[in-house]
Amino acid sequence: MLGLGADRLWADMNRLLALLFHQGVLDEQFVQLQQLQDESSPNFVCEVVTIYFHESEKLLKNLRGLLMEREFSDYKKMGIHLNQFMGSSSSIGAKRVRNVCVAFRAASEQNNRAGWVRPFLLYTRASMHTFHFFTTSLSLSLSL
Repeated sequence: MLGLGADRLWADMNRLLALLFHQGVLDEQFVQLQQLQDESSPNFVCEVVTIYFHESEKLLKNLRGLLMEREFSDYKKMGIHLNQFMGSSSSIGAKRVRNVCVAFRAASEQNNRAGWVRPFLLYTRASMHTFHFFTTSLSLSLSL
C-alpha cells in the first residue's frame, strides 16, 4: 500500500483504533476479539466482522420493512430484531451501534413509532461509520 512499511501501517492502525475508542465507536470487546486471532486463524477478525455485517444487513432490511408498514403493530418482532442487533454489536465491540439499538428498543417498548425515526437514523449512521472503520482497518491489516 503506497510503499509504506509494516511499522507505519501498524502505527496507522493503532491511531485509528485509539480514535475509535475515544469516539465511543468501539469498546474493549473488540480488543478481546482481536486477541482470539492467531497464526492458526489469521483472518478470524475479518471473518467475524464480515458475518456481523452480512447478518446486520438482513436485520436492517427486516427493521426497514417493519417501519414502512402503515398498520404496524408487531412490537414483539421489532424487539427481537433489536435484541439480535444489540447482541451481535456487543459481541464484536461495536459500542456506538449497540447504544443506538438500546435507544431504538426503548422507543419500541413504549410503542412510540414516531420515536423510532431518530434512533433508526442514528443506527444507520453508526453502522456505516463502524463499517467504514472495519473496512479501513481490515485493508490495513491485509497490507501487513
